[in-house]
Amino acid sequence: MFTEFHLGYGSEEIKISLPQQQILHVIEGKHAEAVADIPAAVKAALANPIGTPPLNQIVKTGDKVCLIASDITRAWVRHDLFLPPLLDELNAADIPDSDITLVVALGAHRHHTAEENITTYGQEVVERITIKQSHAPVAADFVKIGTTSRGVDSYIYKTVAQADKVILTGGIAYHLMAGFGGGRKSIMPGISGYSSIQGNHSFCLHDTVGQGISPHCISGKLSGNNMHEDMTEMAAMLGPAFLLNAVLTPAGKFAGFVAGHWHDAWLEGCRTVEDIFGVPITAKADLVIGSAGGFPKDINLYQGSKTIDNAYMAVKEGGVIILLLECRDIKEPPDFSGWFDFVSLQDRELQLRKGFTVPGFIALKCGLIAKQVSLILVTLPQNKDFIAKAGIIPATSLEEAMAIAEQKLGGKDYTITVMPHAANTVPVLKG
Repeated sequence: MFTEFHLGYGSEEIKISLPQQQILHVIEGKHAEAVADIPAAVKAALANPIGTPPLNQIVKTGDKVCLIASDITRAWVRHDLFLPPLLDELNAADIPDSDITLVVALGAHRHHTAEENITTYGQEVVERITIKQSHAPVAADFVKIGTTSRGVDSYIYKTVAQADKVILTGGIAYHLMAGFGGGRKSIMPGISGYSSIQGNHSFCLHDTVGQGISPHCISGKLSGNNMHEDMTEMAAMLGPAFLLNAVLTPAGKFAGFVAGHWHDAWLEGCRTVEDIFGVPITAKADLVIGSAGGFPKDINLYQGSKTIDNAYMAVKEGGVIILLLECRDIKEPPDFSGWFDFVSLQDRELQLRKGFTVPGFIALKCGLIAKQVSLILVTLPQNKDFIAKAGIIPATSLEEAMAIAEQKLGGKDYTITVMPHAANTVPVLKG
């Protein structure tokens, strides 16, 4: 008996039939109903918060309110759909638009264009309130508010530091370093200075030089995650007044909103993300076959790296991973692909310790995974040299990849886990 799977690859699908008796798990996110009335859902969350009084009791007449919002790299959050009802609730609490400033949490990303502000937050928001951009490299724009217990000085954007009330907005999803996104990430790295970001993100590297990355800074892990704990200390120093974060469905619609205390409400949102996207498994497989879900999630290797990371959680030590990643823009973005010019992983790590970047970290992690398992990528023929340079085995068809996998596994007697949407689903090994 065979089971047929249709796996996304670019704008197409690739079919594969697998023996049922060899299939260990099929990893898919849980179905979640999409919010039907977004303004009503936002209003309900603001009126029934977790860990704080309702928003209209948090703010008062005369307050200068600062909203922190994710930049265009998190466009999936769809701020344009839930910021207007948040502004309306602030207005109803006697906070006029003229007393509200939105700070774009760029971290070290480039500035938005005026058009990108409209794309990310919507025409209505752009016309109603002042928008400023927190750009980490501009040191003069930041002020020190303290030092964490791990010795990292916390510099934050002055506009945020000077506000009477700070409200965090964004979306919560699994994060391959911080455990989960959203919440305190609006502050670190969102509106933090460059030296603070470098100091915090360095915790993602192993304490010992030459040992690569920290085993504690991974998807879904908060307890013992130095990066997350340092972020949380920085957020506590600022003491945001309120939080409004979104959780999405596997289809990219709003599953719901959490509001209230900047940490407690966020934790509740993390639990919802775990419930939807954290898929329990009872054992790891010899072979994992996965797809990012097609374009645009497999537009390049950088976007596909999340797929690699998640699939790695489902495979046995020394096993094989086959991933379908078309990568039509294989050399984008340059600040990621350039890291593969460091052929030696040790050189890649040493350069990363000199100046941490998230693309550099992901390039290092991909290289380390490819050393620990046989990582095979089904991709376009023209990508072969680049993929090989990255330390990954290229294949131009799923049939070719399966032949390589069976050679690595020493025959046809092996277990298989299939991940049709591996970019979003996180295997959680029970027991």
